[in-house]
Amino acid sequence: MIMYKKKSILVWVIILTALVLFAFAMVMKRSGESEKKTVITPLKADVVLTVTTTGVVEPQNRLEVKPSISGRVEKIMVKEGDKVTTGEILAWMSSTERAALIDAARGQGEEVLQYWEEVYKRTPIVSPIDGEVIVRSVEPGQTVTTADPILVLSDRLVVNAQFDETDIARVRVGQKAVITLDAYPDINIEGVVDHIAYESKIVNNVTIYDVDVLPKNVPEILRSGMSVTVEVVEKTKENVLTVPSSTIHYDQNRQFVVVQDSSGNFMERDVTVGLNNDKIAEVVSGLTPEDKVAVWDNLPLPKKKDTGTNPFMPFGRKKK
Repeated sequence: MIMYKKKSILVWVIILTALVLFAFAMVMKRSGESEKKTVITPLKADVVLTVTTTGVVEPQNRLEVKPSISGRVEKIMVKEGDKVTTGEILAWMSSTERAALIDAARGQGEEVLQYWEEVYKRTPIVSPIDGEVIVRSVEPGQTVTTADPILVLSDRLVVNAQFDETDIARVRVGQKAVITLDAYPDINIEGVVDHIAYESKIVNNVTIYDVDVLPKNVPEILRSGMSVTVEVVEKTKENVLTVPSSTIHYDQNRQFVVVQDSSGNFMERDVTVGLNNDKIAEVVSGLTPEDKVAVWDNLPLPKKKDTGTNPFMPFGRKKK
């Protein structure tokens, strides 16, 4: 019995030892994989620097159509979304007196009704502008006054975007923009900066400026009141040599990358960086399309000889 227990204990020790060794091997393997270095070659690409903010779709000119007389709406000729032109009849109205007279004649027979309808004409409500109907607030039979809007027209829809004062210097009239609707995130609409407000507003203790962004093409899905994201294109460099922004390292005023030579060794290379949008960066000088640039987390930069620089700085300047 004692020999059996000893054998069982020995077997369990062997199993546990094997499990520990296996776990240790897996950890070392993963550790080795995490330290693998990746190299990329610089590529020719476009670098676009944008200023991003939010906005709301609004009519550039919102016009409420109010009747010139008080009375009853007899007929509405348009509906929301219809395009209208200047002078087009939008609705017909009867004044308060005509409505009372017609109602009285209606009880006296068809001939009397037709007579008074011919003698006392309805009043047309016409469109003062070319535009689109965005609100139809009344229906036939309703009584309205001269203060009640019957319809609301818009000449065109624009995006009212708000930029804070730290970004407004980067925005200029005529700049290209990309509009993305929150309701349709897969649809991008090209636009252009049309107007920048001359007077600021304070919103949540932040100084902001209203900027109108005009869509080049207004799709059917665009509606007044929609929330959007606006990217205004500040600068663009086309077909330039680029690397990922994460490969650029900084030491005071120095910019450099780590490259791999033909022997597989890694070394620093000074570069001049142009346009950088924090995703990709333009390389003005210091690299060629054949170079191999290191990309990995926790970059172990090459060690340097002591040059008497500040011991708290991780890397000193190279001697000239």
